Amino acid sequence: YQENLITSQSVIGMIRTRVTRLDLCSLFRNLSFKSSIRASAPSGRPYSILSSKLSHTSLSRPQERKMASRQKSADQLKEFADQQKKPDVLTTSQGCPVDDKLNIMTTGVKGPALLQDFVFLDEMAHFDNERIPERVVHAKGAGAFGYFEVTHDISKYCKADIFSEIGKKTPMAVRFSTVGGESGSADTVRDPRGFAVKLYTKEGNWDLVGNNTPIFFIRDPMFFPSFIHTQKRNPQTHLKDPDMFWDFITLRPETTHQVSFLFSDRGIPDGFRHMNGYGSHTFKLVNAQGEAVYCKFHYKTDQGIKNLPVDKAGVLAGSDPDYGLRDLYNAIATSNFPTWTMFIQVMTFAQAEKWEFNPFDLTKVWSHKDFPLIPVGKMVLNRNPKNYFAEVEQLAFSPAHMVPGIEPSPDKMLQGRLFSYVDTHRHRLGTNYDMIPVNCPYNTKAKNYQRDGQMNITDNQGGAPNYYPNSFSGPVDDQKWAQHHWSASHPDVKRYNSSDEDNFTQVGHFYRGVLTEEERTRLVENIAGHLKDAQEFIQKRAVENFSKADSEYGARIAELLQKYKTASRL
Repeated sequence: YQENLITSQSVIGMIRTRVTRLDLCSLFRNLSFKSSIRASAPSGRPYSILSSKLSHTSLSRPQERKMASRQKSADQLKEFADQQKKPDVLTTSQGCPVDDKLNIMTTGVKGPALLQDFVFLDEMAHFDNERIPERVVHAKGAGAFGYFEVTHDISKYCKADIFSEIGKKTPMAVRFSTVGGESGSADTVRDPRGFAVKLYTKEGNWDLVGNNTPIFFIRDPMFFPSFIHTQKRNPQTHLKDPDMFWDFITLRPETTHQVSFLFSDRGIPDGFRHMNGYGSHTFKLVNAQGEAVYCKFHYKTDQGIKNLPVDKAGVLAGSDPDYGLRDLYNAIATSNFPTWTMFIQVMTFAQAEKWEFNPFDLTKVWSHKDFPLIPVGKMVLNRNPKNYFAEVEQLAFSPAHMVPGIEPSPDKMLQGRLFSYVDTHRHRLGTNYDMIPVNCPYNTKAKNYQRDGQMNITDNQGGAPNYYPNSFSGPVDDQKWAQHHWSASHPDVKRYNSSDEDNFTQVGHFYRGVLTEEERTRLVENIAGHLKDAQEFIQKRAVENFSKADSEYGARIAELLQKYKTASRL
């Protein structure tokens, strides 16, 4: 194609010869396809792609360019073939060898097909049942494996075996994700990112199921289903709906803090390696003496915070929707192992009673000045999944999965999540989801009185008694594992309305004290650019909320909205 005219037909030809996306981008950057380019060619002579104007694109050697730019993720099948040496014998699901996988069995050349063709029916029946329900939230994700290593002693706060000694390593799995999109959605949309960690400890599995933000939109789990519905699709149009999003957001002012974080630069992290992770909730740590403190967990990226500009994120959403997944896979495949440093914040019970905010409010942060970060250890991801479905799609986390020394706090959102996650897994993966290899506590062994159920793939605990108590050496409980005792300060049972708690002070601190002027400008532009598509009365309500956090904050958004309104009338 080196002598082709620079026309749309030549581009089509190059696409058909599988020129890489990078080659095409280079071509379009150098060729505007305007009449001025064609006019610049000598009369009667085709304009060659090899002209001096384009010589730096190296399109003259497409094969060399293609080979030089291949990523590890693109060579996965080749690497498998190199390791395989020779093909295995093809079998049915029952292990029986197959003679012909290219043709169905028929009576004569023209058919009909036969019901006795088990090779075909076996394949088709399994294909019909391949899909499992995708996650309602966090449907699109990437996973990896590695270890957590203790670097600092926190045994005075926590008795968990995972923290028992400096240098101790615990295997772990991590799943990163977007929240609102479907399983085929883009990695570069503006959305919180899930940051879920499973640690396979000797005392059982501990799941720290958080996000890349230290806060969340709501503080009461009653709102969670409705909030997620607003992040999904309109029930009639099946389109994302700005009215749904902003109507809920503005009716619940406690969302203002997280919305401000979401529309800041950190709302679109550059892949998963360049973002922090947070347990977000308040947890309780208990030491060997039975003394307890409240705690928040932080994972700080050692790669440094890096975010995508809005325009680049938009381009990537179309050109490489799996950008984050690809980046993580290639980094690990090339031994560029991403790491994070774990910290905790600690608050005593006495401090919690007197603190200016509710310490269990998920819409607020704990000041690092008042509650400094305490280093704990290092998280290293050094292995890609061997199979995505087996080790990532089936990977199941729950905040209820805790080990001795780590307990829930009165955090209402945490309490709500303790139930909903395991309930979801039983729906998606089945009653025995915890027997799937990636979910089982393989550093210990489950011994209990749970039996049977669909897809029980173990020995079902053999002949051990399936009732308790019993007199026949079944597993027994032990009070040494008792959780920390605490008393509720408000014993009255009722539904407490928290909507009038301070929803704006920390938002103002974030706007004025955390963001630079350039970041504040991008924040208001991002909000106005999205809010402009909502109803005008919703826009006014949003401006009122942002103004309560900072008068300038609201005024700048209102000014931009007015500009959009004026421009739409022209």
